[in-house]
Amino acid sequence: MSRDTMSPVRDAVRTFNKHVLNPMMVRAAGRKHWYAALVEHEGRCSGRRYATPVVADKVAGGFLVPLPYGITVDWLRNTQAAGGATITSKGDTYEVAGPTIVDASTAAGLLPPGRLRVFQRFGIDHFARFALASDLTGRDRDQ
Repeated sequence: MSRDTMSPVRDAVRTFNKHVLNPMMVRAAGRKHWYAALVEHEGRCSGRRYATPVVADKVAGGFLVPLPYGITVDWLRNTQAAGGATITSKGDTYEVAGPTIVDASTAAGLLPPGRLRVFQRFGIDHFARFALASDLTGRDRDQ
């Protein structure tokens, strides 16, 4: 079985979080003294605006978001289709662009060792990396 394939337990947790926990977390996510950030994105089919609480670490040139539920989660697919999103973290809001999926070995070079150990304990092997939109040149944004 592929490591990207969710176990029934992980899928149940994901479903619970999506429908029960996330709607409550949206109220606190992104605030100055809260651990969770908020990704605001547009639905790729509906065009509707969504807000999804995530763990997002500010790294050189952008953000790194662990993907505990795999690489096909809706919020990530929406940001990939749109080419970017808005991340609110620690009370500050950032326009981000160019979402890419990186593996744990790539993320290891960007994260502090203690933070990396936490993600390793949870078996997270993929991360979404976002560049700060203000760091991209006009040519890069158009690609």
